[in-house]
Amino acid sequence: MRNTRALAVAGAAVAALGLSAPAAVAWDTPSNITALPSVIARGGQLTITVDGCRNGGTATSNAFSPTQLSPVGGGGKGNEGGRGGMGSGTARGTATIHNDARPGSYDITVDCNGRRVTKSQAFTVIGGVRGGIGGSSTTGATPTDMAIGGGLVAAAVVGGGVFWMRRRAERNI
Repeated sequence: MRNTRALAVAGAAVAALGLSAPAAVAWDTPSNITALPSVIARGGQLTITVDGCRNGGTATSNAFSPTQLSPVGGGGKGNEGGRGGMGSGTARGTATIHNDARPGSYDITVDCNGRRVTKSQAFTVIGGVRGGIGGSSTTGATPTDMAIGGGLVAAAVVGGGVFWMRRRAERNI
């Protein structure tokens, strides 16, 4: 019975050590790049979070200017297993999407701790909506649009007038 308990304790210790060793190494390698919201309009603000970037770094993309990533949290043991580093091993920054960014998917490249990681298709830019001038139109109504709209209104007025005249004529009979 004593051998079984000793073997169980030794197995648990080896398992705990085996599971914690890769985590300790992973905090020095940038990974898990997250962009929120994942779908954003031009001119919007995008929050970028990176694990394994405890000293901060820089995020770049074709859709926004280079953005500084700052360490999240401060001091303490955090996720660093008592090594007393800068923070939790996570860095975060906020980027503003260019107003002239084309709709589509964009990559994010992160530089931190002397390493570079790219997440492809990290977020999607959509065309902005300009309310009041035709939904997702980017330039407003064209003369052709105005002519079509005017023609439809004129047809509705003529059709309403014909309907009213027929109803009036039916009452006289």
